[in-house]
Amino acid sequence: MKNFTSRSLWLAPLFALFAVLLSACGGGGGGGDSGGTTTPAVVTLRSIAITAPSTTLIVGGATQTYTATGTYTDGTTKALTGLTWSTKSGGSTVVQVTSAGIVSGRSIGTDSVIATQPATGTVAAVSGSVDVTSIAPWTQVAAGGNQTIALKTDGRLYSWGLNIQGQLGDGTNTLRNTPVTVAGNSTIWKQVAVGDSFAVAIRTDGTLWAWGNNLFGQLGQGDQVPRTVPTQVGTAKNWTYVAVGKSHVVALSTATATTGTPVVSLWVWGNNYASQLGDGKTVDLLVPTRLGTDSWLAVAAGDAHTIAIKRSDQSLWTWGDNTYGQLGNGTTGAKVGVPTQVGTANWSAVAAGSRHSLAIRNDDGVLFAWGAGESGQVGNNSTSLQSSPTQVSDASARWTQVAGGVSHSIGVRNDGTLWTWGRGVEGQLGQTVASSLMPLQVGSLRTWKAVAAGANHSAALQTDGNNLSLWTWGLNTDGQLGNGTNATATAPVQIAY
Repeated sequence: MKNFTSRSLWLAPLFALFAVLLSACGGGGGGGDSGGTTTPAVVTLRSIAITAPSTTLIVGGATQTYTATGTYTDGTTKALTGLTWSTKSGGSTVVQVTSAGIVSGRSIGTDSVIATQPATGTVAAVSGSVDVTSIAPWTQVAAGGNQTIALKTDGRLYSWGLNIQGQLGDGTNTLRNTPVTVAGNSTIWKQVAVGDSFAVAIRTDGTLWAWGNNLFGQLGQGDQVPRTVPTQVGTAKNWTYVAVGKSHVVALSTATATTGTPVVSLWVWGNNYASQLGDGKTVDLLVPTRLGTDSWLAVAAGDAHTIAIKRSDQSLWTWGDNTYGQLGNGTTGAKVGVPTQVGTANWSAVAAGSRHSLAIRNDDGVLFAWGAGESGQVGNNSTSLQSSPTQVSDASARWTQVAGGVSHSIGVRNDGTLWTWGRGVEGQLGQTVASSLMPLQVGSLRTWKAVAAGANHSAALQTDGNNLSLWTWGLNTDGQLGNGTNATATAPVQIAY
C-alpha cells in the first residue's frame, strides 16, 4: 500500500481542472480550427414574381398597377420597392410602363413587362417578367351593302367585305373576309357610315372623310372619281354626325350662332334622282350643300329617301322617293322634293332600310315603322306596305336602338334583348326562318347595346364585361361577316378583338 502526502492530494484536482480547460481551448496540439465561431450566410434576393390585376390591357383603357414580390435565399418573401420597370421590347409601342409599375395599353399586340432589382456590389441584378397582351375592343359598327366597318377603342377603323369600288378604304379593290385597317392608320376616328359601295366618316378633330364609289359625287370631292383610301371632304372641322343612303349623304354640322345657341345644320350631297337631297331638284350635288336654315337632331337615309328630326320640337320630317310609302305621309308613288313634316308626334331616333323607315317615339320609346312590307320588315304582322307610321307589334315593348336593311329590321329593347324581323332567307334574322312578320328574339341575352344592318346581313355590339364584343350574321358571300369564311351564318358569330 502506497502512502500519499497531503501535498499530492491537493495538486490532483488542479491538474484535472487544467486538463479540462486546455481541452476546451483546442488543446495544445497542432489541430485545426474546428472549434471556432461560424460566420452567418449572406441572404440575397433570388427571384422576382410580378402580380398583375390582369395580363390583358385595353388600348386607351384604364391603367393597371403591377406589383412585385421577391423571394430570398433563406426562403422568405416580401414586397419589393425601388425596382426598375421596363418592357422586353425596350419601347412603349404596345405597352407602356412607368417607373412606379403603372401599365397601360398603347396599341394591339403582345409584350413583356419586366421588374428588375439593380446589381449592387458583387450581387447580380435580379429580374422577373410577365407577358401582357394589349387589345382594342369594338366601340361602334356600321354596315351597308355587302360590307361592314367598325371602330375600336384604339381609334382605328377596321373594314371587311366587298371591295370592288374601294369601299373598304384599304387602298385596294381586294375582297376581305377578316377585318383590315382602313388606310392611313389614323387613331382619331369618331363615327362612320356605310353606303351601298362607299363610306363616309368623321374624325375626332371634326373633319370629314370619304372613300369608295363616287359615281354620283357621294364622296363630296366635286368630281366623280372613286377613291380607295380616305380623302378629306372640304376643310371644315365641325362635322358631328353623318348618315348615308345607297348613294347619297346627309350630315350634321354644329356651329355656335350669335345668340350662343348651337345650330346643327343639315348638309346633303350625292345622288338626287328622287329628290332625296331635299332641295326640290333632281340634279346630283358633288359637294356638301346646306339644306335650309333649321337646326336638326337626327338624320337617316334609305336607298333614295331621307328622314330627319328637328331639334326645336323633335318633329319628324321626310323627303325623296315615296314609291312604297317610305315617307310616311299617307300616300305612295309621288316623290317629295323638300322636307315635309310627318304627323305631330315627338321622336328620339330614326333609321332607314332600303325602302322602309323606322322611328322611336320620344314620349314612351314605342317603335313605329312604315314603307315596303313584302317580307314583314315593318313588323306589324303583315306583308302590306304602310304609308303612315305603324306601331311595330307588341305595344308594351320599349326600344333604344333600331336599324334597317334591304328587307329586314333589327332592334334592341330597353331591357337589352335583341330582336329581328322581315326577310330571313340569308340568315340575317339570326335564326333559321325564311321570314318573320313580327319581331323575334335572338337568343336570350340581355346585354345587347347597338345594331347595324347591311343589305342582307346584320351586326350588333354586346356587353362583354367592361368592354363591347362584336357579332355578325347573315349573307356572307363577300366576307361581310368578317369571320374568315364566306359561309352564311344563321346565328350571331363573334368577331375577335
